[in-house]
Amino acid sequence: MRLFSLLASLSIVLLAATCKPDSKAASQLKQLERTWLHAHEEDQGDVRVYRPNTYAFPPSRGRTGFAFEHNGLFTQYDIAPTDGIEGRKGRWAAENDHTLRITLDDKKDPDYKLEVVSLENNVLKVRRVEQ
Repeated sequence: MRLFSLLASLSIVLLAATCKPDSKAASQLKQLERTWLHAHEEDQGDVRVYRPNTYAFPPSRGRTGFAFEHNGLFTQYDIAPTDGIEGRKGRWAAENDHTLRITLDDKKDPDYKLEVVSLENNVLKVRRVEQ
């Protein structure tokens, strides 16, 4: 009986070790959880550059962006008809370690994916992929 108990405990420990989430991916997802604004001056081809909303941006006629929350809630910030910023609620989900699926609640635009090209030093670089 003692051997069975030991084997059962060892199995649980091994199972827990193999189910551990990828710490790099989890860390990167945690870094996403904030409000990002488009630093269009830094774009490179089809790669869009975003910085935290606390960044000292140069003057611009408006900035789009988005906010990721830890619970999968998402807000896309577009330029409103009155030149302000308009938030559109939705959801985000990680499809893998570098692709995010975005769904907007109002369904005015189709769902899309963001390919995370890089996320380091408070600079998020993404490529938008239509579905």
